[in-house]
Amino acid sequence: MFSRAARQLARNGRKFSGQARPRVNATGSAGPGAGRGLKVLGGIAALGGGAYLYTGGDFSKLFGNAAGPALMESKSKEGDYKSVRAAIASKLETDDYDDGSYGPLLVRLAWHLSGTYDKESKTGGSNGATMRFDPESGHTANRGLGVARNLLEPIKMQYPWITYADLYTLAGAVAIEEMGGPKIPWRPGREDKLNEPNPCAEDGRLPDASQGAEHLRNVFYRMGFDDRGLVALSGAHALGRCHMERLGYVNPWTPAPTQMSNMYFTELLDTKWTQKKWWGPKQFEDPSKELMMLPTDLALVQDKKLKQIVVEYAKDQDKFFSDFAEAFSKLLELGVPFKE
Repeated sequence: MFSRAARQLARNGRKFSGQARPRVNATGSAGPGAGRGLKVLGGIAALGGGAYLYTGGDFSKLFGNAAGPALMESKSKEGDYKSVRAAIASKLETDDYDDGSYGPLLVRLAWHLSGTYDKESKTGGSNGATMRFDPESGHTANRGLGVARNLLEPIKMQYPWITYADLYTLAGAVAIEEMGGPKIPWRPGREDKLNEPNPCAEDGRLPDASQGAEHLRNVFYRMGFDDRGLVALSGAHALGRCHMERLGYVNPWTPAPTQMSNMYFTELLDTKWTQKKWWGPKQFEDPSKELMMLPTDLALVQDKKLKQIVVEYAKDQDKFFSDFAEAFSKLLELGVPFKE
């Protein structure tokens, strides 16, 4: 487990400043507190969120050849996923977003794209990349993910042979690995759907942060996971932070929100969490008031069976990494008709 000294070191280090860097909001424009010199997604977000919606996430409709040879001409041959990986990795670190990395946001993009799968109806999931379209792009749980899609658009333009569905899921896998997490098994083969007829999964399939263990089981069992997969995938909350302008919650889960680790589980067990007294939605805070947990997070230690797995992961990061890699890879492949 991480010692209190290690937690304090993480709080004082570059990984977590106690306050988010200037943010970009869900429309791709500068959020509250953002500096005038904010570099918005390589200039693409200068078009605004309306341009993204107009093009369905395909900025080549607006840029055409005017995007320049650096964007429009790829030296990569079709199937050169190593180059795509490198392009994604080059986008992660930034001084202009949250805690210095887009990594957590790309993990969330891949997670939410894939987490709509229903094993009974065989609908939803990453295949089709339907989050590019309304109404899914506007679902409450997906607020802010337009920033991630805009960030990846130049890579799609540079490597037009890769589908959006493969690009978005690969970005999540690369982000995990670049932030110190386990190697995520990933393979191509997802297709992109057209926006007619409406291909989107209905709203409400992703976890609702205000709920408890029963809700979590309903969501994860619907996808085909068991309790272990539920807890392992919840471990992604080691990364990133909540934004008030998106879902109403604030602050990160751990003092190192750009480092994949088992710290989410040690924080759940070792920290005294009390309900935050404020006007916003129900959430919990640590004694420093710098970290937070959601009702769904605390549900993992309030349920006896789920808590046993939390304790296991808190004691053994290697076990957590192994289970997470397996579960996250499965999540990214739910409902994908891979060709043999």
